[in-house]
Amino acid sequence: MQPTPLVAIRDVSLTYGHGEDGVLAVQNLTLDIAKGDFVAVVGPSGCGKSSLMKLVTGLVPPTTGEIRVAGEKVTRPIRGVGMAFQNSTLMPWRTTLDNIMLPFEIVEPHKRRLRAEKAKYVAQAEQLLATVGLSNFGKKFPWELSGGMQQRANLCRALVHQPELLMLDEPFGALDAFTREELWAVMQNLWLQKHFTAVLVTHDLREAVYLSDTVYVISHRPGRVIYKAKVDLPRPRTLETTFDAKFIDIVHRLRARISHELNT
Repeated sequence: MQPTPLVAIRDVSLTYGHGEDGVLAVQNLTLDIAKGDFVAVVGPSGCGKSSLMKLVTGLVPPTTGEIRVAGEKVTRPIRGVGMAFQNSTLMPWRTTLDNIMLPFEIVEPHKRRLRAEKAKYVAQAEQLLATVGLSNFGKKFPWELSGGMQQRANLCRALVHQPELLMLDEPFGALDAFTREELWAVMQNLWLQKHFTAVLVTHDLREAVYLSDTVYVISHRPGRVIYKAKVDLPRPRTLETTFDAKFIDIVHRLRARISHELNT
C-alpha cells in the first residue's frame, strides 16, 4: 500500500479574474509529493509555476479540484511551511540573526515560548547560521552582506522553525553563476541534514537536476504536467556530478520536452 503523500494535488484548475477577462493559469493539474522528497518544477515562462506555489500554500484557492497537505484539505494559508524567494526579503532594520529569529515571533508554538526560552531559540538560529557558513555574521545588517550571503540567511529564516514543507521560488535566480552553484551545495546539505520536503520552482534545468529527486515539466498556460523525470543520481551531488553523462542526459531530455512545448 502506497503511503499518503505529504502534498496531493488532484485535478486542480485556477482562473484569475472572471468572465471574458479571466485567465486560466492552471488546468487539471495532478501530482503527488512524498514526505521527504525534493521536487523541482520547470517549464516555460508564464506556465503557472508560481501559481502552483500559491495553491499549495493556500495563498490562493483553486477554482476547481482539491489540494491536501499532510492529509488536510487546503482552504486557507497553511501553517508549518517555509518559503524562500528570488529576491531577498530580509528586513533591513534588523540584524541577520534577528531576521532569522522572525518565524519564532509569529509561528506557534514558538511564539508562546520565545520569551521564556529565548536562549534556546537564539542557539538554534546561530547553529543554522553556522551550517550555511555565516557564523560570524549574525550581528551584521542585510545591507552589509553580499547577495549570496543574503540568500543563505533567507534559507535559514525559512528553515529555522523546522517546517515540514519548504517552498522555493527561484531562490538563486538573481545570483551570479558561481554563487548560484555554491548555494546548490548549501541547499543540498541542509536538505540532507533536516529531511524536510522541498518544492523548487526554477528556470535552471541543471539546478533542478542537481537538487531534486523528481522534476516535473509544466506546459505553457494553462499549466499542466506534461513530463516527469526521476533523478536517479547518488547523493551528495557535486559540481563534478553535472558533467556525468547521466546528469547531462536528464538535462537534455528536459530541455527537449520544454522546447517541444514552446514550438507546438
